[in-house]
Amino acid sequence: MINLVYNEMVKLSGKKRLLVIAVILGVLISVFTYAQYRQAEEGRKRYGDVNWRVALEQRIASWQNRLTNSRTPEATRKELAIRINQQKYYLDYDVNPAEPGAPTFVRGFVKSGINLLLPLMMMIIAADLVSSEHSGGTMKVLLTHAVRRWRILLSKYLALLLSASMIITLFGMLSVVISGLVFGFQGWTTPVITGFTVRGGQLDATGMHLVPQWQFILMALGLAWFVSVVVATITFMFSVLVRSTAAVMGIMLACLIAGTILSSMVASWESAKYLFMVNLQLINYLEDAAPPIEGMSLSFSMLVLLVWGVAALVISFISFTRRDVY
Repeated sequence: MINLVYNEMVKLSGKKRLLVIAVILGVLISVFTYAQYRQAEEGRKRYGDVNWRVALEQRIASWQNRLTNSRTPEATRKELAIRINQQKYYLDYDVNPAEPGAPTFVRGFVKSGINLLLPLMMMIIAADLVSSEHSGGTMKVLLTHAVRRWRILLSKYLALLLSASMIITLFGMLSVVISGLVFGFQGWTTPVITGFTVRGGQLDATGMHLVPQWQFILMALGLAWFVSVVVATITFMFSVLVRSTAAVMGIMLACLIAGTILSSMVASWESAKYLFMVNLQLINYLEDAAPPIEGMSLSFSMLVLLVWGVAALVISFISFTRRDVY
């Protein structure tokens, strides 16, 4: 099996897919870093150098007034208390929370890329893993070896998992290095609030807590890896079922674009929450964003994606082992 996986990785390297993805990520990260830099410079020109400590102290005083108000709900009190502690951390350690840095850039870029950019990168890798063997006429030669079909397909899938892990690692490293060279590498221990849930249209703050920013980024990258693997597995299934690589890429591209559009339109379509493309924005659950459809949560979305991934994998193996090759 190790030799089979190695051969698949050699094939991927020969196609230079990983190199192309690395170049694409490097260019995109550089462009977005420059755009954020220009935005920060424009803000300084327009508003001048605002004393962030004074602004932060005013915000804390406002929240403390709300905290002492008897009409403030208990859940809101807990949220305000945590937010006040977070803002006091900024004052105590002289950290400007509005100042861009490598950690804040990585957080924002992972959140923006989890539902379209990273799945597209996975689609580039997975779309022709099997379909190219049919279109290139190498599938018959591959199956003439004394290796069972399921082992051949498993080696391809393991190579896909390795590639997905490499892409996510590369994504994180390039984001840190490129943005850090421009904005600096400060702010890794800055506390970030997480643990929000939204129930009945109301923010539930009972599970809120503070985590260091580096831990939050690792959590976000872990969720991005999970989403990427599921999308890669579904693409892998279409690569087995459809012999044309172009058709596979067209199907997946249509699904991903449809998911981006549906996420803002499906509030009244409850059954849409079982579609995999509506559940890709897992990082939103780490913050205080409301789910696209009532009743969705981090565990629900991860379960839906897991079911889709397992079903796609089962269909892939059944189809590949029983299908005639011609």
